[in-house]
This record gives sequence, C-alpha cells and structure tokens, in this order.
Amino acid sequence: MEHQHRTADVLEDLVKINNDRIEGYQKAIKQTDDSDLKSLFERMLADSRQYVVQLNKYLRGMGEERERDTTFAGKIYRTWMDVKVSFGGKDRHSILASCEYGEDAAQRSYREALQQDLPEDLREIISQQQRALKASHDEIRHLRDVEAVNK
Repeated sequence: MEHQHRTADVLEDLVKINNDRIEGYQKAIKQTDDSDLKSLFERMLADSRQYVVQLNKYLRGMGEERERDTTFAGKIYRTWMDVKVSFGGKDRHSILASCEYGEDAAQRSYREALQQDLPEDLREIISQQQRALKASHDEIRHLRDVEAVNK
C-alpha cells in the first residue's frame, strides 16, 4: 500500500508540473504577437493537456483522485515570467528564456520521477512524456539562442 501511495505522489507531481506548463504557455501566448511562437506554444499546451489526461487516467485506475493543482515552483515560475516580461519587455528572447526556465523545471520533475520505483507500464508512459518534453525544451532553447544572436 505504501508503494501505491508513493506512485500516486509521483503522478500527482507530474500532473502539477504539466498544469504549471499549461498556465505558463497560456501566459506566453498572451505576451507575444508572433504567430510562430503562438503556434508553438499552442502545441506545447496541447501536449501538456494530453499528458495530464494520461497521468490522471493512471491515477484513477489506482483508485486515486485527479490532481488539478499546480506546484509552488510553478507559481514562482509564472510570477518570475510576469516580472521579467514587465521589466524586460515582450521581446522574443525574454519570452523564450522564461519558457526555457519552465521547461527546465519540467525536466527536473520527470528525471526525479524516473528515479522512483514505478510499475513498468507507468515508467514507459513517463519516459515517453519526458522524451517529448525534452524535445520541446531543446526547441525552445534553440529559438532562444537564435534570438540572442539576432539581438
């Protein structure tokens, strides 16, 4: 039973980090007028919404409740993003740097989750999500680097 509670805690944390990611990209969409970034952020929003559905489905299968909250770190990230954009402007580089900060947090959460003793089917779900999130992270970082060179 203790193992099931630890597994549920891991899942709830991943749901929370994806909820943070959803809120972060909703803010990023509002902060840019660039259609290519809006499109990218919409795709990342859709990805995280799908991850939340998958993780909550697994939680429900374990008899646990769905997790809808966000993390404390996510709240700090969104506040930091608001402050940075307020003082740094709504330029692409600032927005992308803020998004990369959030992507770094997601990567940390997924790495920590994969260090836990998890059922193999859940480990596969988390690994697939982590790989997709890593690709998103790398895409954001690349765009941020391009903007740094073009400044």
